[in-house]
Amino acid sequence: MRCIYALPMAGTDHSPALASITVIDLGRVLAAPFTTSVLASLGARVIKVERPGLGDDSRAFGPHRAGKSLYFTSVNCDKESIALDLTQAGDRAIFESLLDSADVLVENFSPHVMKNFGYGWNALHTRWPRLIYGALSGFGKTGPLREKPAYDIIAQALSGMMSITGESNGPPVRVGASIGDLVAGLYLALGIVSAIHKRTRTNEGCLIDVAMLDCQIAFLEAAVTTFTATQVVPKSHGTRHPSIAPFQAFHCADRLIVIAVGNDLIFGMLGVALDCQALTRDPRFVTNANRVENVDALDTQLSALLCTKPAASWLELLTKAGVPCALIQSVDEMIAMPQVIARGMIVPVDDPALPGVMVPGNPIKMSTVPARSTRGAAPDLDQHRLAILAELAHGKLGATP
Repeated sequence: MRCIYALPMAGTDHSPALASITVIDLGRVLAAPFTTSVLASLGARVIKVERPGLGDDSRAFGPHRAGKSLYFTSVNCDKESIALDLTQAGDRAIFESLLDSADVLVENFSPHVMKNFGYGWNALHTRWPRLIYGALSGFGKTGPLREKPAYDIIAQALSGMMSITGESNGPPVRVGASIGDLVAGLYLALGIVSAIHKRTRTNEGCLIDVAMLDCQIAFLEAAVTTFTATQVVPKSHGTRHPSIAPFQAFHCADRLIVIAVGNDLIFGMLGVALDCQALTRDPRFVTNANRVENVDALDTQLSALLCTKPAASWLELLTKAGVPCALIQSVDEMIAMPQVIARGMIVPVDDPALPGVMVPGNPIKMSTVPARSTRGAAPDLDQHRLAILAELAHGKLGATP
């Protein structure tokens, strides 16, 4: 199965949205490389500038196959690589030639590093006034923590995200994916696209200063608003939602499912599916506010019912009744889902050294851009040096390699 969109009108430009944009990527590990991975998936040319000999730190992260880091591959597809030592005059000259043709520069160093190289915002903006500079760090370029280093777990811990994650009677838990990095990377990508749009009006670049801590705070949903209004400190609820019930995981006879009752009408549908209308007439459960107040009692009754049949049986009944529900799947089960396949969300890497290796596809579907069925290989360190230098020798980089 594949995703099918209505064919665009004749004459429509089918090129990727960012096909004319060139990005210089100084990013390391995850946050900034994820930003540029998003931009690459939208058609930008991304040239990754790495340390000679070592490259991006994540090249050393396992697991490896055929000498290549699968971690590195996951966020560096569709990019080119050139190794440059920015303390050396010759390599600095190459780097500056790259900036002559670039639209965007992205990095996630500590805030002082680029300035120490001589490439702080003021210096860059003076020489390349149209350049958009995306700077991503743990705490941003202002505030008392601006020089403090940070990784994903630091942002999750300080933001309160970990305090609302985990079982209610257990310790705080790190979210399984590195959302401190990924959310910041996504916000930076959005900021860059917005800055490109603004530049079409002003012909001027700008500095985009994104902090991982800021982005985690922005992702706390209603926790900040609720606390400031009630002075009640939000806490973890396991799989439960803090203000909607039932909205959580339940054990069936064989495995876990989730049920999401977003309003009172759906709760009535749940009673039908469970053949237990008495549940919906119970005054403790009539409204969502009642159910949240009495969620433990509701959990007890629902758990007693749901554990009597296997998950597949309940999912069939719940779906027929119109109740949102799902299995809690493992990654291998997700990859095999017809829905995921239909949306082109798991695609192979076009790298002969990594047969069978798959990565996430592009979740942004555009009717005027054909969906890609593969992602380009993540580059070997310094793989594109000669080709890039040849382009520079002819005066300017092209928008596409």
